Amino acid sequence: MRAVLIAGLFTFLMVSCRKEQSIPADTTPEPLLFVPQGFPMPEFPADNQLTPARFALGKKLFFDPIMSLDSTVSCASCHDPAHAFSDSVALSQGVAGAPGVRNAPTLSNVVYQPYYTREGGLPTLEMQVLVPIQEHNEFDFNMLRIVDRLKNDTTYVRMSREAYDRAPDAFVVTRAIACFERTLVSGNSRYDQYQYQGKSNALTAAELRGMALFFSERTSCSACHTGFNFSNYAFENNGLYETYPDPGRYRLTLDTADLARFKVPTLRNVGLTAPYMHDGSISSLGKVVAHYNAGGQQHPHKSTFVRPLHLTALEQSDLVHFLESLTDESFARNPKFRP
Repeated sequence: MRAVLIAGLFTFLMVSCRKEQSIPADTTPEPLLFVPQGFPMPEFPADNQLTPARFALGKKLFFDPIMSLDSTVSCASCHDPAHAFSDSVALSQGVAGAPGVRNAPTLSNVVYQPYYTREGGLPTLEMQVLVPIQEHNEFDFNMLRIVDRLKNDTTYVRMSREAYDRAPDAFVVTRAIACFERTLVSGNSRYDQYQYQGKSNALTAAELRGMALFFSERTSCSACHTGFNFSNYAFENNGLYETYPDPGRYRLTLDTADLARFKVPTLRNVGLTAPYMHDGSISSLGKVVAHYNAGGQQHPHKSTFVRPLHLTALEQSDLVHFLESLTDESFARNPKFRP
């Protein structure tokens, strides 16, 4: 009897294992837009609501060098998914190796920004798409010739009609790319897991010390890098230079009060977006923290929050560790955002 029971039990376990192995894997597609805990719902324009067809077309255009004069440069050439949609060099190269004039910013959570470019001159992503197209140091092209190329491509014609019920044109190009970019939401860093997902062990002791410093009045980091996206989107001068080759927001407003002021960037995925500053002149987070610890260079428009901090070497290291905890590895590796 005992042998029969053992044999029966063995048969039951084998059948159970086969049943478990036969259960198909979850093939539910990942949603086009995932809103993390603690984040508001992104807004899409009435004429550019998110659909699978628009996402697919925008993604294809984003990674396609067909947008540039010599078909060598795409949006992704300067906004690489592996670097949280930024670049790994100070100034990205455009067509024919032309050097860019500013460091390529991350597109992490770009949907939440109220305006675009470092001087804040564009109110929508649709308008921003036009900038690299016509810039001589970037795509060095024009929209009419891009549209001509797309109209001669049967795949683009089909995808355009599926997405916007019209043949490829400037409306389609700008809106499709902007629609894709609005889905680039990042909010699963270890900081997010600690702050919003209730994982009390997500941060190390050094990162917790760094977080306390970051949000303290002693450093005032969070005076500018605030909110869920770590930016107040204001225009500030951080004392990078005494004299700036780049006029910053003055380029847009021609108001001398805006000279050498730049939009405060998000710190999301900052561990992946080196080098830093508007011109990519600082190579590492350690050097960034050292710059602020020293109080920066003297400039008449320097923010009052930028001042000598007198942090110890350990405290500076803790701040760097906290900044690195803002890295969302799942975002950088997400195949949904890869070509």
